[in-house]
Amino acid sequence: MFRPHLLLLSAVVSLVPALSIQSIVKADDASKNASTQETGFVSLFDGESLDGWKKSTENPDSWQVEGGMLVCKGERCHLFYVGDLAPLKNFHFKADVKVMPGSNAGIYFHTQYQESGWPKFGYECQVNVSHKDPKKTSSLYGVENIDAETLAANGIRDSEWYTQEIIVRGKHIELKVNGKTLVDFTEPSDQEAFSDRFERRLGEGTFALQAHDPQSIAYFKNLRVKPLDE
Repeated sequence: MFRPHLLLLSAVVSLVPALSIQSIVKADDASKNASTQETGFVSLFDGESLDGWKKSTENPDSWQVEGGMLVCKGERCHLFYVGDLAPLKNFHFKADVKVMPGSNAGIYFHTQYQESGWPKFGYECQVNVSHKDPKKTSSLYGVENIDAETLAANGIRDSEWYTQEIIVRGKHIELKVNGKTLVDFTEPSDQEAFSDRFERRLGEGTFALQAHDPQSIAYFKNLRVKPLDE
């Protein structure tokens, strides 16, 4: 005897696994989207490619994508963000960073793409726990510098992840590590260029990550930014 209700039940049961998987995926996507909307942060790195990024022409092999991370190891090379959000003026930037013993790197902001050399424009947020350079992690390089004792007091160590934040609003710069403010700087209204080689002045621009030297290895992940009003 033909039992249409049994046929319908069978069809529904067969769809359950697929619907369950789709529901889980959609729920996960919705959670991610809700989180992004709640915080206002936008990802700058997809974890798989250099889409939205451009290497300087010197020593491009110093930057690679490995295991969902941007990894620098090699001769000097800078990796510039060239995605849709650039240039930025006022923003809240976050990245998870890990630096290996004796290594040096950096995060430039308000900078511009250049093919070689140390970036001339913008400021550098230092990445360095135990490299010989006395300017340590979260220094506003050459302007307000953090020493090794300050890092130790805040539990920042080689080979361990920390979250670096850079907040720029108007003439004000705030650098945070793991939620704690280490640099709070207001640029004078009459600020002049630091030198012929380095401007070190706010304006607008993009981000650049620094590969410093062949002995230095650093890892970056979860790079994100929230544009701010002035």
